[in-house]
Amino acid sequence: MSEWQRILWREQPFPDNYVPPSFLADLRLNSNFRPFTYWSLVGASGTLIQHICSISILLSVFIKLYTNQLDPRLLVLIITSTFIVGYALCEALSEEEGRTLRETRAKVIKSCILVFLTLIALSPVLRTLTAPTSSDSIWALSAFLLFLCLVLADFRGPSAVRKRNESLQHVLSMNAGLAASIVLCSRLSDNLSVFALVLFSLELFGLIPIFRNQLKITSSVISHSLTLVFIAIAVALQASISALATITICSVLVFAMFCAPGLMIWAQQHKNEIRGPWDVAVPIVR
Repeated sequence: MSEWQRILWREQPFPDNYVPPSFLADLRLNSNFRPFTYWSLVGASGTLIQHICSISILLSVFIKLYTNQLDPRLLVLIITSTFIVGYALCEALSEEEGRTLRETRAKVIKSCILVFLTLIALSPVLRTLTAPTSSDSIWALSAFLLFLCLVLADFRGPSAVRKRNESLQHVLSMNAGLAASIVLCSRLSDNLSVFALVLFSLELFGLIPIFRNQLKITSSVISHSLTLVFIAIAVALQASISALATITICSVLVFAMFCAPGLMIWAQQHKNEIRGPWDVAVPIVR
């Protein structure tokens, strides 16, 4: 009997479902797979940890504004100070120089003034926007929006961030976070508190991710230090509210930072990526 050949135009004395013994000779298993290490995953979880802490900090600030434990003027001062420090650090780490840097600085100042004036004008409207809605519905809707904010956040690595293309997920995540703060605004007592909370959420979900991506590219040490700062602030704020809230946020952070990478390491041993000559050929366009 003649040897089987991998051709269709010649009639061969083999059944249609014939499998030659050499079929798996060129099998390649996990040829493009690069195994993760535990501590590299722990370091990469910093973005997730920062976003969880951002949501926790927003809720803590809202509770303190809601119970009149925090002066909104102090919150606006903190927001302004952190923005100036963060922008100065971003500018120091930026690769832009000369005229481009001056143009960028002018655009940032114009945008900040526009945002401030817009939020001041809209604060009375935002405070009464969902005022007739019951508090139970407000809590449920804000929880759902913050969950969307977490799920849709930009968790890309440094290589993807270097491409400078803003993902749709990041925009949706930011909008969900802002929407959650706007929904919560109807429970506050004055317009200044509404202005401070919305401005704070804009900094948390709009500006800090940009600053975080800049740190991913330029300085991993500062990026990891920022994660520790977020953890300290989130835990301290929750500790000032209740012991149960402190235990909850600590449990979530420990699971996300240490347990989840361990589960990932355990799961990667079951990964099987099979490749061989039977795969569809990818055309090379020149």
